Amino acid sequence: MRRKRSKKGLYLFLVVLLAVAAGGYMLYTSKSFERQKPTIAAPERIYWNLKKPLQITISDDSGIKEYSVVLHSGTKSVTLDKEQLTNPVPSVTLQIKPPADFSPDTPQARIEIYAKDKSLWKLTGNSAKKSITLIIDTKKPMLSLVDNSYSITKGGSALVIFECHDPNLKKFYIATNFGKKFYAEPFYKDGYYAALIAWPITQSHFRADIVAFDKAGNRARVHVPLYLKSRSYKVSKITLKKSFLEGKVEDLAADYPETRTMDGVGKFRFVNEKLRQMNEKLIHTLASHVPQKRIDDFAIKPFYPLKNAAPVASFGTHRYYYYNGRLISEAYHMGLDLASVRRAKVVASNPGEVVFADYNGIYGNMPMISHGLGLYTLYGHCSNVFVKKGDSVRRGQVIAKTGNTGLALGDHLHFGVLVQGIEVRPEEWMDAHWIKVNITDVIAEAKKMIAQE
Repeated sequence: MRRKRSKKGLYLFLVVLLAVAAGGYMLYTSKSFERQKPTIAAPERIYWNLKKPLQITISDDSGIKEYSVVLHSGTKSVTLDKEQLTNPVPSVTLQIKPPADFSPDTPQARIEIYAKDKSLWKLTGNSAKKSITLIIDTKKPMLSLVDNSYSITKGGSALVIFECHDPNLKKFYIATNFGKKFYAEPFYKDGYYAALIAWPITQSHFRADIVAFDKAGNRARVHVPLYLKSRSYKVSKITLKKSFLEGKVEDLAADYPETRTMDGVGKFRFVNEKLRQMNEKLIHTLASHVPQKRIDDFAIKPFYPLKNAAPVASFGTHRYYYYNGRLISEAYHMGLDLASVRRAKVVASNPGEVVFADYNGIYGNMPMISHGLGLYTLYGHCSNVFVKKGDSVRRGQVIAKTGNTGLALGDHLHFGVLVQGIEVRPEEWMDAHWIKVNITDVIAEAKKMIAQE
């Protein structure tokens, strides 16, 4: 009888023990007893201009119970924010502002952030601290225009040289009214920069401003005073022939499965619009790179890629294509077409690096050269190409021969010039006087002024 009672008591004890253990485990693993410290989301170092509030987020799964933010500057300490929450919340985003009379003793300060959650772990909960180094910077970057081309023509280029300094400089560029940013290359002495800019033919107006930002968010802006020369470009109406649709267009479209069910007109639209867009995207991407190695000069010579050549199509012409009396597509001609004899030698008029030398859709076999400062030239429809990507070319070197590859009927050269991905008038870069007035003289005058400082 006693054995039965003792066994019964042992079972009861074990059941109670298991219940207590289970209850303890549930409490131990419950949110109320979570052991994770609050998370303080903020970088270790912040540059602050004292204008824009600092945003700091504190979070914890069990809920934030209290927090404080203290600013230490030299011998001064001031509490910027402090609160005990009656109803703890999982996340708090603080907008930290400086005291109204805050005057830092030194450009470097420190923020101490303390946070505690509502967990019952160790009865007092979990707490976290974070120290953030503040670099106080209320001065905007030093930005000054040194010199620039007097004017810019619609579809043309200009040169800008400026000075930019700031111990906490973050970025700078030349902003335009149409959203394009032109980037500069280090020039002549530390803190000086040069940039070519361009006015696209599709934009009716042009404005350029140099802007600079530091890490604290201070901004400086200087307007580039250019005299704007408007220019009208040709409009051309082209009637397409059936033989063209069934020949060149058919050949170009054949590589794209989506054109198989299209008629001749549909294939022309694809080639002239979608394929052109793909080909030009590649060109624009390649021509957008600006070297960051410092230059002391930019001794560019007039471009004469084809000896004894005559222009057969102008830059900037807005072409409208008709078939059977109906308008079916349109496009801008973004280069200068030159022709002489068949398979004529194409030369590099200036030294540079080959960034592309392959087949590019409507442009056919197309070498493309970087001449520095964001200036690029391309040579379309070539029959043979004698250079490869990565080659350095010298002035006067034969790089290709003319042909009719791509979307071309007769043997000719499509000569294109781009400034940071924007097609510009090749005629300017073929004109010795224009280069002297707008590039060479500007550089010489800028170097003279910089040397005196």
